Amino acid sequence: MVESGIHLVHKAVGQSSFDVIRGFKRRAFEAGQKKLALGHGGTLDPFAEGLLLVMAGQATRLMELMHPLPKTYVAEVAWGLETDTCDLHGKPVSEASADHLAPEALDAALAPFLGWTDQVPPATSAKKIDGEAAYKKAHRGEDVVMKPCRVFLLSARWIAHDLPQRSTLELTCRGGFYVRSLARDLGRTLGCGAHLTALLRTAIGPWADPGEGSERLLAGADLLPWCPARLLSDEEADHLAHGRVIPTGEAQPATWAMPEGFPDPGAPLRALHDGRLVALLKPTEAGLRTFANLRGGL
Repeated sequence: MVESGIHLVHKAVGQSSFDVIRGFKRRAFEAGQKKLALGHGGTLDPFAEGLLLVMAGQATRLMELMHPLPKTYVAEVAWGLETDTCDLHGKPVSEASADHLAPEALDAALAPFLGWTDQVPPATSAKKIDGEAAYKKAHRGEDVVMKPCRVFLLSARWIAHDLPQRSTLELTCRGGFYVRSLARDLGRTLGCGAHLTALLRTAIGPWADPGEGSERLLAGADLLPWCPARLLSDEEADHLAHGRVIPTGEAQPATWAMPEGFPDPGAPLRALHDGRLVALLKPTEAGLRTFANLRGGL
């Protein structure tokens, strides 16, 4: 059985995010769960590896809450060459010497990218153009013009250098940020070109990569720990299940806090009953009302 909830999975290099979902669909089908809803909370490119969130059952209704979470990566940047995909599988676009690079210059180059900035996604990204993923148009040989998107980079630091060939970067960003684009833009800033040769996602919000071959299921109070919680009585749970308002009552504080300086994701209020997450709530003048009913609970 594929249990409902959020599965923490390690995606391997060479797999697409949909390959991972396809594996879960196969497991569900073999267990007789032919109609089980499945999705993932944040794409990883095939050349990348690390944490992928697989949402199963009612947990797919939580997908939008994953986008604004902090995501942490370790990235290997190769200097001296820019590619059209901004990674090691692309075609060369420009090439220049990186012999002038020094650690101090690399530190200084990161500063302008911190905080909110406008970033142009790679042409081979999943961003939609006229309702279709940009990479599909690019792979057909169509001219793809990407519009800048507003993105947020909380922190970035170099953790290793092998100059002038490569450097390793650790960063934490908000969903929607393209590390490939950062490598491309750093190369242009430094006048030598650059692209990614490896990318590892180590964490999303409070959750760490379980490691190769491992998987962890999140349910109940482990879901959305950055959100405050309202513990329900049996009567209150019944009221919410039937669309009725319950008293505001007293909420328990979140058990995990966003990093300092990270944008407020607008956390909803969790409704917990008998150890299960049964709904997401919003306050009204009359009390608390359900805006997402997680039927059966998680």
